[in-house]
Amino acid sequence: MKRILLPLLLVTISAAASAQTPGTTTSAPPQTAAVPRSKIAVIYSGAFQDAKEGITRFAATVTKLNAEFQPVQNELNQTAQRLNALQEEIKKMQQGATPATPQQIQLKINQFDEQKKAYDRKGEDARLNYQRRRGELLMPLQEDVGKALDVFGKANGITMIIDGTQVPLVYAADTIDITKAFIADYNRKNPATAAVTPR
Repeated sequence: MKRILLPLLLVTISAAASAQTPGTTTSAPPQTAAVPRSKIAVIYSGAFQDAKEGITRFAATVTKLNAEFQPVQNELNQTAQRLNALQEEIKKMQQGATPATPQQIQLKINQFDEQKKAYDRKGEDARLNYQRRRGELLMPLQEDVGKALDVFGKANGITMIIDGTQVPLVYAADTIDITKAFIADYNRKNPATAAVTPR
């Protein structure tokens, strides 16, 4: 069972500070209001991106994204290997295992520093480009999932859905967790191979 944190509601009833003379009574007509009937559910949106049990379109999108950036990742990995080899070469020169003059050692150190700076710059550029592209690919999908969740809630008579991934929950009965039901419903209606279309 999961726990849900509900804000503590303090109801304060304040008496009207109207001057009344003793023996005089004023009676206001009773006010009535309709009490809304509501059905609350909990969902854990973090599960949407689970590679095995989440929304299949998320997994497909991340796979596509990673494939786009695989060549850059491969290049960075190869550069990292060359830098490690160069660092090991410098270490051997400094320890005397490989004969070298101080000038030769310094030349290798300078070479390493230049290559390391270029590697760091390329890595930072790749990280920023990856984040930008991730946003481009996932934003339409997230909006589509949000709209589908709205439709799912209305179809099932749910008036409020609390995202347990975003809100700390102290307690929630398993019976109100709609995560798996929504994921199954979304995957059935939206195959991973289909393009995201506006609702």
